[in-house]
Amino acid sequence: MTDESDEFSLADDDEPTPAIVSSADAIYDELRTICHESLPGTSIPAPVAYKVLGNLKGVEYMLPQALSQLAAGLGKSLDTHDVYEWQGGDPMQSVATATDHLTRAAKLAGQLGAELAQAQNAIAGQGYRD
Repeated sequence: MTDESDEFSLADDDEPTPAIVSSADAIYDELRTICHESLPGTSIPAPVAYKVLGNLKGVEYMLPQALSQLAAGLGKSLDTHDVYEWQGGDPMQSVATATDHLTRAAKLAGQLGAELAQAQNAIAGQGYRD
């Protein structure tokens, strides 16, 4: 049996990594660091959590914008590139489906940001003593 991943490549490995991919990699790595630094049992005082939430709540504006722009860029790629589907599907249909999902994700990201802002507001008055 042949491994299908050996037969198909999305991009030429000799091509430099686009900045947009490197940025997404960095976001993933930073979020992973936050997960490691907040493992169950870790004490996180409100002023520290407040600062973290202050940065994370930016998803309310930035993530929806990024997702919308990604969807638009996918659509534009149909005009600027010779796009094909690996197994003979319709590129326009797969981009339309991805765009629908990205649009919903952008709306959810906005809700997520609003919830993070409310969480930040809830602990805004807390302090702690060592």
